[in-house]
Amino acid sequence: MGGRFMVLSAGMGAGHDAVAGEMARRLAASGHEVLVRDVLTLLPPGAGRALRASYRFSVRHAPGLYAGVHAVFLAPRNGAGRPPSRRGPLTEMAPLTALAEGRLGALVRDRRPDAVVSTFHLAGQITGRMRDRGTLAVPSAVFVTDFAVHRGWLHPGNDLYLCVTDTCAQAVRAATGRPAAAPGPVVPPEFGRPAAQDPPGWADGRPPVLICTGAWGVGSGLTRTAEVLARHGCLPVLLCGRDERLRRRAGAVPGAVALGWVDDLPELMAHARLLIDNAAGQTAVQALAAGVPVIGYRPIAGHGVKGVRAMAAEGVTAWAGSIGDLVARVRELVAPGATRDRQVARAAALFRGDAARLVAALPGGGPPGA
Repeated sequence: MGGRFMVLSAGMGAGHDAVAGEMARRLAASGHEVLVRDVLTLLPPGAGRALRASYRFSVRHAPGLYAGVHAVFLAPRNGAGRPPSRRGPLTEMAPLTALAEGRLGALVRDRRPDAVVSTFHLAGQITGRMRDRGTLAVPSAVFVTDFAVHRGWLHPGNDLYLCVTDTCAQAVRAATGRPAAAPGPVVPPEFGRPAAQDPPGWADGRPPVLICTGAWGVGSGLTRTAEVLARHGCLPVLLCGRDERLRRRAGAVPGAVALGWVDDLPELMAHARLLIDNAAGQTAVQALAAGVPVIGYRPIAGHGVKGVRAMAAEGVTAWAGSIGDLVARVRELVAPGATRDRQVARAAALFRGDAARLVAALPGGGPPGA
């Protein structure tokens, strides 16, 4: 008999929702009942929209401000690796989490899940605080989507942490004293399927190189990057998300392709030879799952810088610190050979388990794969 699970996400871009959706799909495929809820809707009216708008504005238009906020509220502190007191929060997010406790508690009482799993750090703070205070009676798991764990993810009240790498899991265990596993990223199985016919205009012999900007079209030097890649024999495909102004600018770059929101990203990945990433987000891990090498370049402030460098340190992506480095890395990874094969193999090794099976095995959830 299947269990009942609640998956908490947040509409901050598209990555956390993508992870939550795939987690829910896997649980449902194993016979469980699943409710997915945006944690921002649990805040007082207007607060979630304001939080999302301020984040979007800062990462797009005031990266220095966002870097400062990240450093003050989220970046690891000296001594953060020591297990904290159960009464001592690791972040200054407690006032914000308290605002959502009542609504989440009512939702849990109404839907009666066997366990709650969070795919966004604010949700993990809320569940951890509630578990610590005894106001959440069911187990809570947190799936850490980042390759560089920040304080916002960490609360010793949660029962289980699921991470994308062993390095992240070790950091979580040291900081919270709680169990942490590393099943790897959560990506739909469609990534990695064979390619269909090339899109119009792509079959000209140039290797397609995707340039990722996330759902909001965030990044610096994007059209300049496309221009340089086009001059060096590549077909730059700039993924502009929902930013129509960026799409129009990128569309004017000679030899480049500019795309808005892409509904079938697995198909697009199947045609790509390479992805240039600036955020270490879900698009990057989807590329890894599809066997597409990734180069980190000009990362966005805060979590982007930390995550892109952490991915490179794990050896699953390459790092380019300048436009010259980028061209050199592109040449190495676009062409068939040992360098490309080595990076693709390291990336594939990340996907070692199924986070949904571990969630289902929480107390009350039944055996893994039930």
